[in-house]
Amino acid sequence: MARFSKKVIVITGAASGIGEGAARRFAQEGATLVLGDKDADGLARLAADLGGTVETLEMDVSQAEDCKALVARATERFGRIDVLVNDAGVDHLGKVDEGGDEAFTKVIETDLYGVVHMTRAAIAALRAAKGCIVNISSVSGIGGDWNHSFYCAAKGAVTNFTRALAMDEAKNGVRVNAVNPSLTYTALTAGMKEQPDLIAKFEERIPMGRGAEPADISGAIAFLASEDAHYITGVNLPVDGGLSASNGQPPLS
Repeated sequence: MARFSKKVIVITGAASGIGEGAARRFAQEGATLVLGDKDADGLARLAADLGGTVETLEMDVSQAEDCKALVARATERFGRIDVLVNDAGVDHLGKVDEGGDEAFTKVIETDLYGVVHMTRAAIAALRAAKGCIVNISSVSGIGGDWNHSFYCAAKGAVTNFTRALAMDEAKNGVRVNAVNPSLTYTALTAGMKEQPDLIAKFEERIPMGRGAEPADISGAIAFLASEDAHYITGVNLPVDGGLSASNGQPPLS
């Protein structure tokens, strides 16, 4: 398939994890890519591996000026933006009184403000192209997690921001959706793989019996960005192996 052969795709958090998976999927489908991340070395390795037309920029989504610079790189180099994928994010594990203001601020400024900064920077170009946004939220933006209140606060905001922005932009021709993954094996969750008892608990709760790989998520991202989803906006799509189908009770014998 070459659904994106004439499309310019901007992806944040692209050097690893779900962002990298999305970049690889869009590249396979012929896209022109503009990739941002704080990890310049990771971006360079990915660009070399992908080949094709790829622009990269070392940037931090928590900084509005960096977001403007990534958008400028895309519009000055290619004249348009068709798809924005807001993936960059950080995590924090702990109770509400653990980690202090700095930890909370880091999560909110990256996971929430980063989405807002990138959206504000790109929205004019997206309106001109009748493009779309795919936000990477989380099942933690739909329901709560133990010891994860900072992250849940940020992702819950992204989930509802997606809905409200979709309403505001529909008549401008811009679709806005999100994917909401459950446990996905990336650098962010690498430590969990070293805790087999914890992984077993996750796998017991997920009907499909395993955590996701980035490729499992990138297919949903590509679908929402494609013309196949031309009448879909304001959706938060759980990509969770059936986790959110459960009412939370254990299996009955």
